[in-house]
Amino acid sequence: MSAKLDALDVIERPVTERPVVTSIRSRFPAYDDEPEAAEIVPLDRLIGAIYEGPMESPPWQSALQLMREALRAGHVTLILRPPTSDSAGIMINTGKTTMEGMESYSNRFFALDPFVRLKEGEVVTAEELIGRQWLESPIYKEYMRSIDVRHLLGADISGDGVECRLRVTRPHGAPEFSAQDKMLCRTLLPHLKRSIQLHTRIDFLECERQLFAGAVNRMLLGLVIFDQNGTIIETNQEAKRILAEKDGIRLFGNALGVDSSTESRELQSMIRHALTGPCSASNGGPGIVEAMSVSRPSGRAKLGVLVRPIPLGQWSESKQRPAVAVFLRDPESNAAQPSNELLRKLFGLTRMEASLAMLLAEGFTLDEAAEKMDVRRNTARTHLRSIFCKTGVTRQTMLVRLLLNSVISVS
Repeated sequence: MSAKLDALDVIERPVTERPVVTSIRSRFPAYDDEPEAAEIVPLDRLIGAIYEGPMESPPWQSALQLMREALRAGHVTLILRPPTSDSAGIMINTGKTTMEGMESYSNRFFALDPFVRLKEGEVVTAEELIGRQWLESPIYKEYMRSIDVRHLLGADISGDGVECRLRVTRPHGAPEFSAQDKMLCRTLLPHLKRSIQLHTRIDFLECERQLFAGAVNRMLLGLVIFDQNGTIIETNQEAKRILAEKDGIRLFGNALGVDSSTESRELQSMIRHALTGPCSASNGGPGIVEAMSVSRPSGRAKLGVLVRPIPLGQWSESKQRPAVAVFLRDPESNAAQPSNELLRKLFGLTRMEASLAMLLAEGFTLDEAAEKMDVRRNTARTHLRSIFCKTGVTRQTMLVRLLLNSVISVS
């Protein structure tokens, strides 16, 4: 930075959160002696934050902030999914940003971004990529200049299903990115790529878990999961509903309790055997499934309870891993009914036929269903014969079984 610039007394928009700064030197103290990035943020701390990133929400927020400090940058942005004409993409930003600025990039200026399809592992500045034309480019003149971005450093991370972009900026008045800055980015890129791959795997497993958990909920199965210490670590929506009624079974602290002392001892024994018994998964056993019923003081039908060990993974080591699943079933719970449209598409039924089929699946007799549909019994019988023909069954019980065993139950 020249002596002439050092002596200038100007007021500009700050990089940090301080509201006003009065000189370029005071605004950029880190640039005066040009310390290496590793002196500002230790490399092992940076790498550690990158690998902890998949567990954060939003992911890598801490790592990007540390990179911003190490590179003395205005912004560090990780574009997990680049914007397209159909999607806004996903961007994780550090530094001073506005929703308006992010939307402007996602909706318009992403198409003008010169950093596209960079070579894997390559770290380049805007000037290195397009020369001095950078300052005359539409994205600089119409967008970057307005948000006080003068220097831009970019790298792409791709391969194995990953397509991400790393962008680092510095404001007007700051020095350009040095060879040391680019070397730091090149050093971190392989770690960031591995961490993104881990995040992709975790995200896949979480999506799969949510899918299966949703199916269990829609089947009206309550699920209570215990860890190896016998502590409840998760309950699904249906289990919470059953336990909240406190009708025969409830939560006592972080444990399941049953109103009947005899049934309570039986349940605790089943859970204990599933956790530590000779046939438990932790002891390499086959994991025997046990079941019981729980009486309800209200006089309603008994709850069904099933206890089963959760098999150990080949390399499982944590005692906080899911170890035992307790399933709860309320025989009087009413499932949300599938739409007529779904039933019609699945079996090729008319609207009236679909309505009749759903009523029969709910347990109504043909006469009761006809009354609810406000049609004559003979009309209902005609619809039923048509349903039999389309579904390939010959009896009403077979029809009900077909409907309950179809994908309708998880719709």
